[in-house]
Amino acid sequence: MELTLTLAIIATTVLVSLATFSNEDLNYKLPFLPYLAKHQNQWWRVISHGFVHGDHMHLFFNMYVLYNFGELIEKTLQYQYGTINGTIYFLGLYIGGLIFATIPAFYKNSNNSAYRAVGASGAVSSVLFAFIIFYPSMNLRLLFIPIDIPAYIMGGLYLAFETYSNKQGRTNIAHDAHIAGAIFGIVYVVLLDFNNFTNFFTKIGF
Repeated sequence: MELTLTLAIIATTVLVSLATFSNEDLNYKLPFLPYLAKHQNQWWRVISHGFVHGDHMHLFFNMYVLYNFGELIEKTLQYQYGTINGTIYFLGLYIGGLIFATIPAFYKNSNNSAYRAVGASGAVSSVLFAFIIFYPSMNLRLLFIPIDIPAYIMGGLYLAFETYSNKQGRTNIAHDAHIAGAIFGIVYVVLLDFNNFTNFFTKIGF
Protein backbone atom coordinates (compact mmCIF):
# COMPACT_ATOMS: atom_id res chain seq x y z
CA MET A 1 0.00 0.00 0.00
CA GLU A 2 1.31 3.43 -0.97
CA LEU A 3 1.84 5.77 1.98
CA THR A 4 -0.09 8.86 0.96
CA LEU A 5 -0.37 12.08 2.92
CA THR A 6 -4.01 11.18 3.56
CA LEU A 7 -3.03 7.90 5.22
CA ALA A 8 -0.31 9.67 7.21
CA ILE A 9 -2.86 12.18 8.53
CA ILE A 10 -5.28 9.39 9.40
CA ALA A 11 -2.60 7.37 11.20
CA THR A 12 -1.40 10.40 13.16
CA THR A 13 -4.93 11.42 14.10
CA VAL A 14 -5.84 7.93 15.27
CA LEU A 15 -2.69 7.60 17.38
CA VAL A 16 -3.05 11.03 18.98
CA SER A 17 -6.78 10.64 19.59
CA LEU A 18 -6.33 7.24 21.21
CA ALA A 19 -3.57 8.68 23.40
CA THR A 20 -5.81 11.50 24.63
CA PHE A 21 -8.53 9.03 25.64
CA SER A 22 -6.28 7.83 28.45
CA ASN A 23 -4.06 10.87 29.04
CA GLU A 24 -5.84 13.73 30.83
CA ASP A 25 -2.89 16.11 30.52
CA LEU A 26 -2.69 15.64 26.75
CA ASN A 27 -6.46 15.87 26.50
CA TYR A 28 -6.25 19.31 28.12
CA LYS A 29 -3.32 20.69 26.11
CA LEU A 30 -4.53 19.86 22.58
CA PRO A 31 -8.25 20.83 22.21
CA PHE A 32 -9.29 24.22 20.87
CA LEU A 33 -10.08 26.62 23.69
CA PRO A 34 -10.66 30.06 22.13
CA TYR A 35 -10.25 31.72 25.53
CA LEU A 36 -6.73 30.35 26.00
CA ALA A 37 -5.83 31.11 22.38
CA LYS A 38 -6.81 34.75 22.83
CA HIS A 39 -5.71 35.43 26.38
CA GLN A 40 -2.67 33.15 26.69
CA ASN A 41 -1.55 32.97 23.03
CA GLN A 42 -2.05 29.21 22.83
CA TRP A 43 -2.58 29.38 19.08
CA TRP A 44 -1.28 25.88 18.43
CA ARG A 45 -4.73 24.71 19.50
CA VAL A 46 -6.27 25.84 16.19
CA ILE A 47 -4.37 22.94 14.60
CA SER A 48 -3.86 20.45 17.43
CA HIS A 49 -7.59 20.14 18.14
CA GLY A 50 -8.03 18.38 14.80
CA PHE A 51 -6.02 15.43 16.06
CA VAL A 52 -8.22 14.97 19.14
CA HIS A 53 -11.71 13.45 19.18
CA GLY A 54 -14.48 13.15 21.70
CA ASP A 55 -14.92 9.40 21.44
CA HIS A 56 -14.23 6.41 19.22
CA MET A 57 -17.29 6.96 17.03
CA HIS A 58 -16.38 10.61 16.43
CA LEU A 59 -12.88 9.50 15.43
CA PHE A 60 -14.13 6.68 13.21
CA PHE A 61 -16.62 8.79 11.30
CA ASN A 62 -14.17 11.61 10.53
CA MET A 63 -11.42 9.24 9.46
CA TYR A 64 -13.86 7.13 7.43
CA VAL A 65 -14.93 10.19 5.42
CA LEU A 66 -11.34 11.39 5.06
CA TYR A 67 -10.22 7.97 3.81
CA ASN A 68 -13.01 7.82 1.23
CA PHE A 69 -12.41 11.27 -0.25
CA GLY A 70 -8.94 12.39 0.81
CA GLU A 71 -6.81 10.10 -1.31
CA LEU A 72 -8.74 10.88 -4.49
CA ILE A 73 -8.43 14.63 -3.93
CA GLU A 74 -4.76 14.25 -3.07
CA LYS A 75 -4.15 12.34 -6.32
CA THR A 76 -6.29 14.82 -8.29
CA LEU A 77 -4.16 17.73 -7.06
CA GLN A 78 -0.98 15.79 -7.81
CA TYR A 79 -2.22 15.08 -11.33
CA GLN A 80 -3.02 18.74 -11.94
CA TYR A 81 -0.02 20.37 -10.26
CA GLY A 82 2.65 17.66 -9.99
CA THR A 83 3.42 15.27 -7.16
CA ILE A 84 5.23 17.69 -4.85
CA ASN A 85 3.02 20.73 -5.45
CA GLY A 86 -0.12 18.62 -5.37
CA THR A 87 0.86 17.15 -2.01
CA ILE A 88 1.60 20.60 -0.64
CA TYR A 89 -1.73 21.89 -1.93
CA PHE A 90 -3.56 19.00 -0.31
CA LEU A 91 -1.85 19.74 2.99
CA GLY A 92 -2.88 23.38 2.58
CA LEU A 93 -6.46 22.30 1.96
CA TYR A 94 -6.55 20.12 5.07
CA ILE A 95 -4.71 22.38 7.52
CA GLY A 96 -6.31 25.50 6.07
CA GLY A 97 -9.76 23.99 6.50
CA LEU A 98 -8.88 22.98 10.06
CA ILE A 99 -7.83 26.53 10.94
CA PHE A 100 -10.63 28.30 9.06
CA ALA A 101 -13.23 26.14 10.78
CA THR A 102 -12.23 27.58 14.17
CA ILE A 103 -13.09 31.17 13.18
CA PRO A 104 -16.82 31.02 14.11
CA ALA A 105 -16.05 29.48 17.50
CA PHE A 106 -13.30 32.01 18.17
CA TYR A 107 -15.57 34.89 17.23
CA LYS A 108 -18.38 33.67 19.52
CA ASN A 109 -16.41 32.15 22.39
CA SER A 110 -13.07 33.91 22.76
CA ASN A 111 -14.17 35.20 26.17
CA ASN A 112 -15.87 31.97 27.21
CA SER A 113 -13.41 29.96 29.27
CA ALA A 114 -15.74 26.94 29.32
CA TYR A 115 -15.88 26.44 25.54
CA ARG A 116 -13.90 23.50 24.19
CA ALA A 117 -13.81 21.98 20.69
CA VAL A 118 -12.16 18.85 19.29
CA GLY A 119 -12.20 16.96 16.03
CA ALA A 120 -11.11 17.09 12.41
CA SER A 121 -14.64 17.74 11.10
CA GLY A 122 -13.82 21.18 9.68
CA ALA A 123 -10.80 19.88 7.78
CA VAL A 124 -12.69 16.80 6.60
CA SER A 125 -15.53 19.04 5.43
CA SER A 126 -13.07 21.07 3.35
CA VAL A 127 -11.80 17.90 1.69
CA LEU A 128 -15.34 16.67 1.07
CA PHE A 129 -16.36 19.89 -0.66
CA ALA A 130 -13.16 20.01 -2.69
CA PHE A 131 -14.24 16.58 -3.90
CA ILE A 132 -17.70 17.92 -4.76
CA ILE A 133 -16.20 20.72 -6.84
CA PHE A 134 -13.97 18.30 -8.76
CA TYR A 135 -16.50 15.45 -9.08
CA PRO A 136 -19.99 16.96 -8.69
CA SER A 137 -21.84 14.36 -10.74
CA MET A 138 -20.30 11.32 -9.04
CA ASN A 139 -22.89 9.32 -7.12
CA LEU A 140 -22.44 9.06 -3.38
CA ARG A 141 -24.22 7.10 -0.69
CA LEU A 142 -24.96 8.13 2.84
CA LEU A 143 -23.53 5.75 5.41
CA PHE A 144 -25.90 2.80 5.87
CA ILE A 145 -28.44 4.23 3.37
CA PRO A 146 -28.17 2.48 -0.05
CA ILE A 147 -29.37 5.39 -2.18
CA ASP A 148 -27.19 6.95 -4.89
CA ILE A 149 -27.16 10.76 -4.78
CA PRO A 150 -25.05 13.03 -7.03
CA ALA A 151 -22.28 14.68 -5.04
CA TYR A 152 -23.46 18.24 -5.68
CA ILE A 153 -26.94 17.43 -4.41
CA MET A 154 -25.47 15.68 -1.40
CA GLY A 155 -23.42 18.81 -0.74
CA GLY A 156 -26.47 21.03 -0.92
CA LEU A 157 -28.38 18.78 1.49
CA TYR A 158 -25.39 18.71 3.83
CA LEU A 159 -25.13 22.51 3.94
CA ALA A 160 -28.88 22.89 4.43
CA PHE A 161 -28.84 20.42 7.32
CA GLU A 162 -25.80 22.02 8.96
CA THR A 163 -27.27 25.52 8.60
CA TYR A 164 -30.59 24.42 10.12
CA SER A 165 -28.86 22.55 12.95
CA ASN A 166 -26.57 25.51 13.65
CA LYS A 167 -29.58 27.80 14.03
CA GLN A 168 -31.23 25.36 16.42
CA GLY A 169 -28.13 25.32 18.59
CA ARG A 170 -29.27 22.40 20.74
CA THR A 171 -26.35 20.01 20.38
CA ASN A 172 -22.65 19.93 21.24
CA ILE A 173 -21.77 19.50 17.57
CA ALA A 174 -19.92 22.45 16.00
CA HIS A 175 -22.13 22.82 12.93
CA ASP A 176 -20.63 26.23 12.20
CA ALA A 177 -17.20 24.59 11.90
CA HIS A 178 -18.59 22.14 9.35
CA ILE A 179 -20.02 25.02 7.31
CA ALA A 180 -16.80 27.05 7.54
CA GLY A 181 -14.75 24.03 6.47
CA ALA A 182 -17.02 23.47 3.48
CA ILE A 183 -16.72 27.10 2.42
CA PHE A 184 -12.95 26.95 2.73
CA GLY A 185 -12.77 23.80 0.61
CA ILE A 186 -14.79 25.40 -2.18
CA VAL A 187 -12.92 28.72 -2.16
CA TYR A 188 -9.51 27.02 -1.92
CA VAL A 189 -10.07 24.85 -4.99
CA VAL A 190 -11.48 27.77 -6.98
CA LEU A 191 -8.53 29.99 -6.05
CA LEU A 192 -6.12 27.29 -7.17
CA ASP A 193 -7.67 27.41 -10.63
CA PHE A 194 -10.86 29.25 -11.60
CA ASN A 195 -11.45 26.60 -14.25
CA ASN A 196 -12.34 24.25 -11.42
CA PHE A 197 -15.34 26.50 -10.77
CA THR A 198 -16.49 26.68 -14.38
CA ASN A 199 -15.89 22.95 -14.87
CA PHE A 200 -18.13 22.26 -11.89
CA PHE A 201 -21.13 23.81 -13.65
CA THR A 202 -20.26 22.12 -16.92
CA LYS A 203 -20.20 18.72 -15.21
CA ILE A 204 -23.65 19.23 -13.64
CA GLY A 205 -25.15 20.33 -16.97
CA PHE A 206 -25.30 24.12 -16.66
